[in-house]
Amino acid sequence: MDYINKYFQQKGVTLNASSFNDEFHIMLHIEPSNLTFYEQLMRLYEVEDILPALPEFVGAKYVFKRYFLSDATNQVPLMRVENNMALSFIQQQPLDGSKIAVWMYMVKNADITTEGGMVVCSRGGYQHLWKMGMMYGKGDSAQQTKMVLTQYTNDLQQFGATLAQNCLRTWFFVRDVDTQYAGMVKARKDFFENQGLTQDTHYIASTGIQGVPSDVNAIIQMGTYAIAGVWTPKQQRYLYAPTHLNPTYEYGVTFERGVCVEYGDRAHTIISGTASIDNKGNVLHVGDIVKQTYRMWENVEALLSESEMNYEDVAHFIVYLRDTADYQIVKQMFQQRFPNIPTVIVLAPVCRPTWLIEMECMAIKTRNNSQFPIF
Repeated sequence: MDYINKYFQQKGVTLNASSFNDEFHIMLHIEPSNLTFYEQLMRLYEVEDILPALPEFVGAKYVFKRYFLSDATNQVPLMRVENNMALSFIQQQPLDGSKIAVWMYMVKNADITTEGGMVVCSRGGYQHLWKMGMMYGKGDSAQQTKMVLTQYTNDLQQFGATLAQNCLRTWFFVRDVDTQYAGMVKARKDFFENQGLTQDTHYIASTGIQGVPSDVNAIIQMGTYAIAGVWTPKQQRYLYAPTHLNPTYEYGVTFERGVCVEYGDRAHTIISGTASIDNKGNVLHVGDIVKQTYRMWENVEALLSESEMNYEDVAHFIVYLRDTADYQIVKQMFQQRFPNIPTVIVLAPVCRPTWLIEMECMAIKTRNNSQFPIF
């Protein structure tokens, strides 16, 4: 993995990116200042707009952008509509003091279109299907979860795809996770069973975390990533790290710890939201942010190892904190150990109150596997 770091002084914007051949994961951060949200947003947009012309990114197209916001309800209406890319907006305030940060994914040699509300990145015979911002503003958290999953399952059918066979990744953002998470978990489990997703088959890599949708009536917001086309489920294998982690169904939730997706020329490893937990399902180091961070790193490293990868292959980190007061120490720890990996640290309580920190990531590594088409 190669890393790119740039500072756009006139804009006050820092770019941190990972580069793997023709794939790029990019984090943009704007310096904390007395600028309004709109002024900060315009500076980010100016940098986003020039990136495809920079030598490092020439020929790359945007597939996906997620904006981390300090006040989604008031800020999302100020943001522009962008065609043929998946857009995600969620209130998870960047903890560097700014009002906005963005994680972006770019690829080269791809056709990107929008079909039936799904953003389709076509290359190599694959259809990479991205859909973000799914909400349903009526009912409780369980009802809203059922509705967004039902709509998404119907959307997949137009590509000859199913939730069980083709969906690789979900994000469930939950308003007030301490009180609303249980309803989402039960509805997801019931829906998954109806779709043939059980502890005896498999689940889907996922992050379930606090995040506030822009719609004040929405409790749940879902984002997804799936693959259709020449894709076969044989290309995915799930990661368990049993020396460090227990199966999630043992404590009533239904997601996979991680998944490794094999292509002919590379592999993608997607790590779900991971915290300080042991292989009995116990929260470790309650009340100690430093020790929880170390254990979280150890757990993620064990998952990466199952896919023959390590931290040198990581493309990006998203780090979720419950307590803003922990930001400085966590920032320092990440900067010391992972100075080049694009990272964003946001305010987002984890699903158990005693978990102070959680992170997710993606890693990419070269493969030479003639069994599958190249990426």
